[in-house]
Formats: sequence, C-alpha cells, structure tokens
Amino acid sequence: MHFLKDRGFSHAHASEITPQGIYAARRRWMQGLAAGAALQALPALAQSARPGKLAPLPGGRSSVAGAMVMDKPTSYADASSYNNYYEFGTDKSDPERAAHTLKPRPWTVAVEGEVKKPGTFDLDTLLKLAPLEERIYRLRCVEGWAMVIPWVGYSLAELIKRVEPTGNAKYVQFVTLADKAQMPGLSSGVLDWPYVEGLRLDEAMHPLTLLAFGMYGEVLPHQNGAPLRLVVPWKYGFKSGKSIVKIRFVESQPKTSWQSAAAREYGFFSNVNPTVDHPRWSQATERRIGEDGLFAKKRPTLMFNGYETQVGQLYAGMDLKKFY
Repeated sequence: MHFLKDRGFSHAHASEITPQGIYAARRRWMQGLAAGAALQALPALAQSARPGKLAPLPGGRSSVAGAMVMDKPTSYADASSYNNYYEFGTDKSDPERAAHTLKPRPWTVAVEGEVKKPGTFDLDTLLKLAPLEERIYRLRCVEGWAMVIPWVGYSLAELIKRVEPTGNAKYVQFVTLADKAQMPGLSSGVLDWPYVEGLRLDEAMHPLTLLAFGMYGEVLPHQNGAPLRLVVPWKYGFKSGKSIVKIRFVESQPKTSWQSAAAREYGFFSNVNPTVDHPRWSQATERRIGEDGLFAKKRPTLMFNGYETQVGQLYAGMDLKKFY
C-alpha cells in the first residue's frame, strides 16, 4: 500500500484495487446474444434493469450527444457496493455498510454567490425543475477502476440558467453534506470537511454535466450520493460531488478538497487523460468492475474518458499536463 502523508489513511496502488472476490459469480449477460444485437439492445436493457430495491425514478431517453454510451452497463450490485464515499469510510465496501445513517429527506440545496436569483431549493422543487432523463455514462476513477452506469437526472445547466449567473461568475463550487451524526467517516482525518469540488462555469454548463437524482431507474442509494449528486463523465469520479447541499458561483477558482489534501496528485481539472500519470501509478489503462476474472485484459484509457468529441473544445490551447 502507498500512503498520503499526514492524512492517516492508505491509498491503494492501481494494481491493488480489485481483489479476486469482486469478480466472482458475475457472468450475468446472456452469452448467446450476437454482438450487434446486444449493442442495439443496451439502452433498452438499461431502462428495464430496475432492481426494485428503492423508489422508482424513471427518466426518458436522453437526446444529448454522447449521453447514451453503447457499453455494457455495470451490474447494480457492483455499482452500489464498490464505492468511494469517504464520509462513510475509505474502504470500497464501507459506504454500502455504513450509509444507512444518511437522511436524504428533508433536503435543501442553497444556491448563492454571483447569481441574480439566489435561493434555497427543496428536493421536490429540484426534481420538477426539468424533465428527468436516463443517461448511460462511463465513470472512471483515478485508481484505475471503471464502471458504466445508467443515471437519472438532467443537465446542471437547467438549474444554472434559472438562477442567472452574473458576469462575475467564472467558477461553480459544490459543497457536500458534513454531518457527524449521519457520517461516521467525518471523525477521520482523511480530508478537511465538508467535501468541496469545483468546475469552470463553461464545464458546469456543458450538456453532459449531470445533476443526478437516481440510477438504474430508481432513486440514488445512500452510498451513491443520495439524494442528489453531480456526474461529470469526462473527469475522474471524485469530481462528481455526492449529497450536495450548496452550489456557489464565484469569480476565482475555488480550492477543492483533494487539492488541499494532495495538490501534486489531484489537480483542479482532473480530466481523464491517459498521457498524464498519477505520481504513483500509470493512468494508461483501466479495469471495468464486474468483467470476468483477474486475468481479463485491462482496457486502454480513453482521452476524456471517451467524450473527447463532445468536450475537447473546452480545453483548446490548454497545456493538459500543466492543467491536470
């Protein structure tokens, strides 16, 4: 194991992140399907794959370019049991075990800062703000593991347009819940709480940036960021803050939690970029959670997680090794 200094927790090397047990008994796709037929069926399969564990939250098929990838979705069992949510523990299995203490209702999100219409929105108001859509996104984490998840939500831009940012708004800061009574991980020194993330305004306004309220046709499980979270599919997963309670529009680039903890390892932009290694491991390949066996070949990491056509223009002219 490798360690971040002065933070009191271990941070796995890429080769250590997927123990053998996580691959056991996971051949859940019908092997008799021809490849072409399977690809054509994927969006429909994702919509029909509601596990029936939580309240239903359906969404219509999205028409946003790039929002419905044709990759095989990760099983719900894997997506809801192998999580990074340090407010409930640093082990990947901790959130599923511990997050039952989270109380997703009542819930409000404060919108403040450089906007003409600041305010506080309750969850029901946010749910009705725009039509909900299903979007099948790749999720890539910095440690090297990846998933494909059918999310339910709408573009964050829908909320941003309602609050009308002023000309001074250049960045959007996201603040997540920090309640020791609900989140046992807050007693650790992993990070300085609350967890804070940020995007440039044009990134936040991009149609693919999702305000998610559900996945697999149901409301979000606690361990996946209930009751609402951000999903930015071309960035590493830690950029997608969970259990958001505040959205602040600011003029200067906000310092994020992982920048504060380890700036050399986690930059502000954190775009998926196979040519920029993490200081302690390569980012050139990834392993999809749930794919068969430890001997399954790793996949090459795609630039911008495969969303280069949709988002590459946001970074035209930037040195993506300097602005990692």
